[in-house]
Amino acid sequence: MAGACQLLSIGLVEKDNNADSLFVWSYPSISGEQQEKFLHRCNVATEASPHIEFLYSQSERHWYYIYTTQVPLNCHSLPKVTFVSLVLVAKTFQPEQYKALCEVLSSVYMKSASPATMLQCYLNVVTNGECKTEDKMHFTAKDFDVRQAYAASNLRSVIQIFGVETILIYTAQLLKKSIVVYHPKISELLTFNRSLPALAWHRQDWGNLFPYITLDNTDIETDLKSRTSYIAGFTDALIQNRSDLYDLLVNLQTREISVSPGAKESLAMGKLHKDIAMFMVNCAEDTDCSEQQLIKKISEKTKELLTNLTSLSETDETGKSYITLELLRSRKMPKNTETFLYNLAVCEGLAKY
Repeated sequence: MAGACQLLSIGLVEKDNNADSLFVWSYPSISGEQQEKFLHRCNVATEASPHIEFLYSQSERHWYYIYTTQVPLNCHSLPKVTFVSLVLVAKTFQPEQYKALCEVLSSVYMKSASPATMLQCYLNVVTNGECKTEDKMHFTAKDFDVRQAYAASNLRSVIQIFGVETILIYTAQLLKKSIVVYHPKISELLTFNRSLPALAWHRQDWGNLFPYITLDNTDIETDLKSRTSYIAGFTDALIQNRSDLYDLLVNLQTREISVSPGAKESLAMGKLHKDIAMFMVNCAEDTDCSEQQLIKKISEKTKELLTNLTSLSETDETGKSYITLELLRSRKMPKNTETFLYNLAVCEGLAKY
């Protein structure tokens, strides 16, 4: 779907010469609680990295995008400001689209120091899907497609990092488990986490993705506790002690994957998993295979798996296919395979209890 820019609100955060940050403006009004959250997100940088240019994640089932610009020393329009962060809240996962829009809007504000001037461009995008600036910068929503955002993954890197253990992430995705990813750098989390939903490409679901989230109780209660399945990225190492929040813990820094005690049975591996793992590794090692082709090959492997699963089903009086645990047991397959296939049937709506 190209052309749509489903914006909900826009906000501005300024950091002054005293390193104090203030939420100075928004349209329409952004709640005080949300302002505090965005203020925190604008200040997650460290001394080694003075600012994080582009940060995005999800909160309360909406996506937010934060674009931070360092104000030049000779900027006469904002003499007491060192950094400006533009916050966009939208309905859709479109990092490239909203980053491009942020660049245009930030440029307008840096030159004018006027929220009203920037708002005019914003409203043009909301109503017409495009905007132009006096210095000939141009944004058009039609230049971006949500499918391109989904495909802008780096699965090859994921597989190269974890090798055959990538099958654990793949299986957790198929079985709609809770996956937590830890790395101290937000940039690493954003790149890695946005790739993981592509392992279950047939679902086209990025709605369970939280590229970056904190251990703040409000974040956990609002965004994670209400879900049974998600991919959530943390920079706080204490997340490793919170097994109540994950079935699978991916430590991206040490390149280790851990399964929580409660998920060991459902994520137990068998020959079927080994075959898929080797398939993914071989595809990733093929230098002639592009990223999009890699996604397609893994998707086709998943479709083959689902086709084989459906072939094990029976049909009820209404003509609907179904699978029961007893039916799988009658096939005399290995226990791990039986458990995996039944749980997969549940997730795909094929199971009959």
